[in-house]
Amino acid sequence: MIKLNPTEEQYRMLLDTMHRFNKACNEIADTVFQMRKANKVEVHHAVYYDIRRKYGLSAQLTVRAISKVVEAYKRDKSIKPQFRPDGAIVYDQRILSWKGLEAVSIITLQGRQIVPIVIGNYQRPRLDRVRGQADLIFVNGIFYLGVVVEVTEEPQYKPQGVLGVDIGIKYLAVDSDGEVHTGEKLNKVRERTDSLKSRLQSKGTKSAKRHLKKLSKKTARFTKDANHCISKKLVAKAKDTFRAIAIEDLDGIRSRVTVRKAQRRNLHTWGFYQLRQFLAYKAAIAGVPLILVDPRNTSRTCPSCGHVSKANRPTRDEFLCESCGFAGPADYIAAMNIAFRADVNRPIVSGHSTASVASSVI
Repeated sequence: MIKLNPTEEQYRMLLDTMHRFNKACNEIADTVFQMRKANKVEVHHAVYYDIRRKYGLSAQLTVRAISKVVEAYKRDKSIKPQFRPDGAIVYDQRILSWKGLEAVSIITLQGRQIVPIVIGNYQRPRLDRVRGQADLIFVNGIFYLGVVVEVTEEPQYKPQGVLGVDIGIKYLAVDSDGEVHTGEKLNKVRERTDSLKSRLQSKGTKSAKRHLKKLSKKTARFTKDANHCISKKLVAKAKDTFRAIAIEDLDGIRSRVTVRKAQRRNLHTWGFYQLRQFLAYKAAIAGVPLILVDPRNTSRTCPSCGHVSKANRPTRDEFLCESCGFAGPADYIAAMNIAFRADVNRPIVSGHSTASVASSVI
């Protein structure tokens, strides 16, 4: 994320361009939904000249607007896409270029503008590896460019074992070595923030609204930082011991499980997929194989005798096999079973559900 530092006049130009662009997208969406077409060429012929004339967009901005609408329509053809006034604009190389490490040349309704950028020490050495398009994003009154950076990946090594990782809510991650990454601090921050938001919302004063704005996305930022730290530690541990990492494929878990009303907030704010994504890209960069396994009964299976029963888990934190008496912390047992199920001959790097799912038991 590259922060833009526009002048007041450039700020108005960018905001006006963004609003006009998304207004044009909504009109294109009306046509696309009526046509029931997701072909960019057909849509282009139907709307291009009218949109350019009516909204004053440049040729390439009009092309980007058509592309944005068509891609959104393809995701769900049963509904008409709707776009917020502050929705992102996708800029390609024709309408955005980099001016070293100091500025970008970006197209607006008033023509090209040279806008200064603010970059940190982390971003600076990576800016020469920018590839493809960039998204102009408007967040809390600040413009950013979301850019794609090409990163060199190490070749995957042949693993000499598997590090199983059980991902949860109370404990964000527990590995098969017994190391626990607790979510207690995160849950306390979430509870405290939610309680404060509730009190401020009931207050309704200008000061309370300013405070609410400051709290916006605080929990999300805290969660993201926690997931970054956990994934970094797990990848480093696996690489140091030449092991693969195995995690559960939890796609669709929110729709599959039933929880009490008091637990719904924790379930629906659970950042398991973000942790999976972070593990996927960090593992790919480090050359660590990442494996998805079937999550069924990982916390109910005895790693000693293989007996599977709901009764094997008498409490949330305790595992006690009713067949052989094997006992231990439930999340640690689950991590062990995840490691046992992982098929090291079928590593994946993708964080998507279309990736191979290993289900064989070693």
